[in-house]
Amino acid sequence: MASSSSIAVRELPLFPLPEVVLFPGRPLPLHIFEFRYRIMMNTILDDDRRFGVLMVDPVRGEIANVGCCAEIIRFQRLPDDRMKILTVGQQRFRVLEYVREKPYRVGLVEWIEDESPTEDLRPLAKEVENLLRDVVHLSAKLTDQKIELPDDLPSLPRELSYWIAGNLYNVAFEQQALLEMQDTLARLKREAEILTSTRSHLAARTALKDALN
Repeated sequence: MASSSSIAVRELPLFPLPEVVLFPGRPLPLHIFEFRYRIMMNTILDDDRRFGVLMVDPVRGEIANVGCCAEIIRFQRLPDDRMKILTVGQQRFRVLEYVREKPYRVGLVEWIEDESPTEDLRPLAKEVENLLRDVVHLSAKLTDQKIELPDDLPSLPRELSYWIAGNLYNVAFEQQALLEMQDTLARLKREAEILTSTRSHLAARTALKDALN
C-alpha cells in the first residue's frame, strides 16, 4: 500500500460525480473536459495521482460525506486539453471539512476501514457468491445473452462485498449506503437481501417467458 495511505488525515482534491459511487478495487474511467477538473488532473499527475470521488444527489445537489479515493493508472491527453483517464478505487474516506472550494474542492479527509470481523465470514461470502451466480444465470436466460462472471472474482469476503456493491446497477443511493458501512458482515447481509430479491424477480420473469414460449 502506498505510503500516503498510512497518514490518518490528509488533504485530498475532491471530484463530486452525480450518482457515481466508487468502491476499493473497482475501475472508474472518466472523460475530463470541465476546466477546473482539467486543472485538478494536471496538478494530481504531478503529485501522487490520487483524488477523492464523492457521489452527488442530482436532485438535491447534496454531496455525500463518505467517498473513495481514486488513483490514476492510465491517462490520454485529447485535443482542447481534455483528458481520458482510467482510475481504480483505493481507500474509503470521510470528509472532515472543506479546505478550499475553488478552482476545485479540496477536503481534509480521514481514511475509514471495515472493523475486524469477530466471526468467519467465508460461509456467508460463499452464500452471497452463489446468489450472484444465480442472478447472472437467470439474467442470461432472460435476455438470451451470454453473461459470465470474471474468473478473478474476489474470494475474500470484504473484497467480494466491494465487488458486488460496485457492480450493482442504477441504485446509487443503495451503493452509497453500502460504501458507508464499516462492517463487512452487515454489507454482505444487505447484499444477500438485494440478490435474493433480484433472484426472485428474475425467476418469476423467466418462468413467465418460458410459459409464453
